[in-house]
Amino acid sequence: MTRGGSGPLGAGRALRERFLAGDPTFGTFLGLGSVAAAEVCAAAGLDWVLVDLEHGGGDEDQVGAIVAAAGAYGAATLVRVEQPERIRIGRALDAGAAGTMFPRISSAAEAAEARRHQLYPPEGDRGVASYNRAARWTLDTAALDAANGTVAGIVQIETRGALDELDEIAATPGADVLFVGPQDLSYALGVPRRFDAPEFQAALDRVVSACLEHGKAAGILANDRVAAERYLERGFTFIAIGSDATLLAQTVRSAIPDRGAA
Repeated sequence: MTRGGSGPLGAGRALRERFLAGDPTFGTFLGLGSVAAAEVCAAAGLDWVLVDLEHGGGDEDQVGAIVAAAGAYGAATLVRVEQPERIRIGRALDAGAAGTMFPRISSAAEAAEARRHQLYPPEGDRGVASYNRAARWTLDTAALDAANGTVAGIVQIETRGALDELDEIAATPGADVLFVGPQDLSYALGVPRRFDAPEFQAALDRVVSACLEHGKAAGILANDRVAAERYLERGFTFIAIGSDATLLAQTVRSAIPDRGAA
C-alpha cells in the first residue's frame, strides 16, 4: 500500500486500513511541543507522527497545525490523549487526527468505552460538528459519514489489567493496534527497565499472538533502527522509533567529536 494520500488528511484516512491489512508502518512520538519538529520528522519519511499529550510538552492547540504540516509530506497524525475521555478524544479528532492512543487501559470494557468516544452516534457518543479541520471547515461534510470507519484506535498494553484481559482487548472492535509501552509494562511486571527479563519477553509474545489471532496490529516503541528491525521480524507492525527529543539527542551526541582526539 502507498504511504501518502490526497491532501493533508488523506494519509490519515488510509492509515487504519493499513493497520488492519498488516502493512508495517513506522512513526515517532512528538514530545517537544514543536510543529517544526513534527514537520521535519514527517519530511524524513515516517508514515505517522504521534502527538504525546500524556507526557510531552505540547498541547491540544498544536494538533491541527501538526496535522497540516505532517500531512503535507504524506504522514498521518495520531494523538495520545492525557486520559481516554470523550472530550479529549473528540477534540483531537476534530483537529484532524487520524486516530487516538489510549493510555493506562486496564480492561476490555475500558477499551470499548474509549472506542465509543471516537465514533459518532449511534455507534458512539462523539459530538458532531463540521466547522473543524476534520471536515475541512464544512467543505467536506461527507467526512462525517466516513469517519467511523476510518478513525484508528490504539490501546496501550502497559498495565497488569491489560495483560489479564489481553485476548478480550484484542477482540474489541476498534482496538486496531495493541501498543506495548515498554517502560510502563516492565514496571507493572515488577522488572523495571529489565527488557530482557523472561516475564517481559513473554508478555511481548502474548501481545503479538493475540493480535495475529484477532487481526489487529501489534505496536511497540523502539529506541533505534536496529531495535525496530528486530521487532518487525518478531511480528510487530506498528513501530514507534523513539521521539523527536530522543532522536535529536542521539544525533547530537553522536556528532560530538572525541575531545581527547585533538
